[in-house]
Amino acid sequence: MPNRREFFHRVAGAAAGAYVIGRGGAPSEAQAPARRQVSIAGKRIRVIDVHAHTNIPLGDVVKGTPFEKQAAANPGLEQRILAMDKQGVDLQALSINGFWWYEATDQGLARAICNAQNEGLAQWVKKYPDRFVAMASVPLQFPALAAEILQDAVTRLGARGVTLGGHVNGESLSLEKFDPFWAKAAEMGELVFMHPGGAENIIREGAWKGRGDLGNIIGNPLETTYFLTRLIFDGVFDRHPRLRVCGAHAGGYLPSYVMRTDVACEVRNNANCANKKRPKEYLRSQILIDTMVFSEEGLRHLVAEVGVNQIVYGTDNPFNWPVTVDLVLNAPFLNNAEREQILSGNLARLLRVTS
Repeated sequence: MPNRREFFHRVAGAAAGAYVIGRGGAPSEAQAPARRQVSIAGKRIRVIDVHAHTNIPLGDVVKGTPFEKQAAANPGLEQRILAMDKQGVDLQALSINGFWWYEATDQGLARAICNAQNEGLAQWVKKYPDRFVAMASVPLQFPALAAEILQDAVTRLGARGVTLGGHVNGESLSLEKFDPFWAKAAEMGELVFMHPGGAENIIREGAWKGRGDLGNIIGNPLETTYFLTRLIFDGVFDRHPRLRVCGAHAGGYLPSYVMRTDVACEVRNNANCANKKRPKEYLRSQILIDTMVFSEEGLRHLVAEVGVNQIVYGTDNPFNWPVTVDLVLNAPFLNNAEREQILSGNLARLLRVTS
């Protein structure tokens, strides 16, 4: 699975470019801009970012295993904070992406990898408690173990939510075998942040070759769309009504074409739907999406389809996508309370962030 294995090298490279390049391409911290503080109608608000990637060096945990190359170095915390200050982001919910550890077939190794990641992030949060919270990593190939590790990460290490990929070695997470994990996340009220890896579970090999990095540009939102739709039609949200799942990259294509999804169970005789409500009801209650759209019309459409209560701020840091704080602040279709909800309030509630 090259997308997963290459992820950490890409993060390290992107971080290096995003954080420490000064004028003329030379590294420079002296040129760092002052911290941007975001206010709405004269009220200072705390901008919270749900979509922030990082990694934790694993060292001896993976030494001598097939995953030894995943023991990557992480970008410096101070340089990450410089980038946050420039963007106006006060707090990041840190998650580890790539999900290569789903391929571990030994439960002991899978436990050790996830524990090391969760403990490493907890140290980041301890050092900068006003700038970071951590989202737990779990070994979903062992659903009961994943539930156990989530419990530990939250109760022992203070994690605020959990992150996962769009599939587990090609298997849909809507299968009932994964219910022990879903039940634990719902029981604990933990936000689940899903991040895709290029739709390698959906598209035939070689389909993304060629120009445009299509595995990212089309594959990532496609995988998110498939993941969320499977959870709906296979009844996961009905089995776990307290479950809250955030889909990266604005929920993929689901909000853009939800009208077709919304009538599928009624007009398709072979749909065999397990969901008890219309799909759009889940999109307006149990599914959240981030602000990873880059136009006023794109944001307006998301608000119209899912509602302000279901939208949270995300940057995809440290990758250099457009920063959308001002997109939210300047949106003419939002009032001030709604702007604050998207940039701060919704995530503060879901991640248990206090001022």
